[in-house]
Amino acid sequence: MPYQNRPTVGIFTLGCKVNQYESEAIAEGFEAAGVTVSSPDEACDVYVINTCTVTAESDRKAGQLIRRAAAKNPNAYILVTGCHSQSDPAAVAKIPCVHYVCGNTNKLSVVDTALALLSGEKVAPSPIVCVEDVQSAPFEPMTITHFDRTRAYVKIEDGCENRCTYCAIPNARGKVRSKPLAAAVAEVESLVRGGCREVVLTGIETASYGRDLDGVSLIDLLEAVDRIEGLDRVRLGSLDPSLMRAPFVERLAGLRTLAPHFHLSMQSGSARILAAMKRKYNPEQALAGIARLREAIPDVELTTDFIVGFPSETDADFADTMALAREAQFLQMHVFAYSRRAGTPAAAMADQIAKQVKKERSAALTALGAELRHARLCRAMKEPVRPVLMETFENGISVGHTKEFFEVAVRTDAALNGDLVSVRLTGVESGRLVGTLEGAYEQ
Repeated sequence: MPYQNRPTVGIFTLGCKVNQYESEAIAEGFEAAGVTVSSPDEACDVYVINTCTVTAESDRKAGQLIRRAAAKNPNAYILVTGCHSQSDPAAVAKIPCVHYVCGNTNKLSVVDTALALLSGEKVAPSPIVCVEDVQSAPFEPMTITHFDRTRAYVKIEDGCENRCTYCAIPNARGKVRSKPLAAAVAEVESLVRGGCREVVLTGIETASYGRDLDGVSLIDLLEAVDRIEGLDRVRLGSLDPSLMRAPFVERLAGLRTLAPHFHLSMQSGSARILAAMKRKYNPEQALAGIARLREAIPDVELTTDFIVGFPSETDADFADTMALAREAQFLQMHVFAYSRRAGTPAAAMADQIAKQVKKERSAALTALGAELRHARLCRAMKEPVRPVLMETFENGISVGHTKEFFEVAVRTDAALNGDLVSVRLTGVESGRLVGTLEGAYEQ
């Protein structure tokens, strides 16, 4: 390589936990090749932008990050991967500072391509575009050994076949592909041996894990992971509410390591809007699943996301969403205003909702979310001493989460990252629990 010192790479990541996992795998690939992974905010020799295309804002941010990287070092090589580059490679390739564009079928190729560019083996006077058909792609093998803080995300599934009318992701990610069960278990075992206390099993459509494998489902994987010695907690990525049927919930309740926290992707509380979205459940089915979870796992907490302002959403439809949120008593709600995505059925629907109406509904639902969160946190105070897995330390404050995903802040003299400690809760402040440290948690 024409460098006196080790070259450096900065990696920008947009979007979901799957993208975060894939960026970590890319980073480990660079490290193995002798390239130093640096902060993307520094002047680096190479930049990788791992993009998202969930909303128009995601696409805009991708372009913004590409240009920011070029401004940091005009001589840097810029490689772009991910959902936006898979969906619209031509738009990405038009950005003058881009050297390489690939999609979601060959993300690890950014490492070899960067090495070739750095060594002079490959010249890129115009962008090299290597975007393949994601619909026929196999699961791209990748693993990680590193993890930030105390939690590691493990990608167990790629792709989605639900075809919700608002979503561009099936076109960007392709069909359902699952990591073989043995490979997923081996990866978790390796992370645990490296000191990881908590693992999040995630995918583009996590509930679909195993659909392409013979005789394997998500609960089978969970039961296999549950037998790993030394693993404290397992969490799951976003789940479709329709998954919470009786046989699945019954097996969930028997797991030792599974944290009693689930993120259910509700999207709406209106039966009419859910049908227009082509979701696989109605409000009554979703609430029945939630009741089933709470009966089987009494300390369970639920988080969710909602889309407001979907085409033709009326005040009555939005009122149904508010009512469902109140009944479900979510710990946290992520609220998104509907964003038109080219090529999706919803983009061509009549009765698109005005931006101001979306803004008002977003504000109302967000305010309700804060109210519900405060109520759930106050309820948590009834059990005043809880084990907390610490994750961060800044300005004398250690922050972590309970198994139910309550965020807890404690004043400490030093970082406790990775420690499972006992905390006596003293109050609720700024949307999280606060308390005092009682020492190491004795199981």
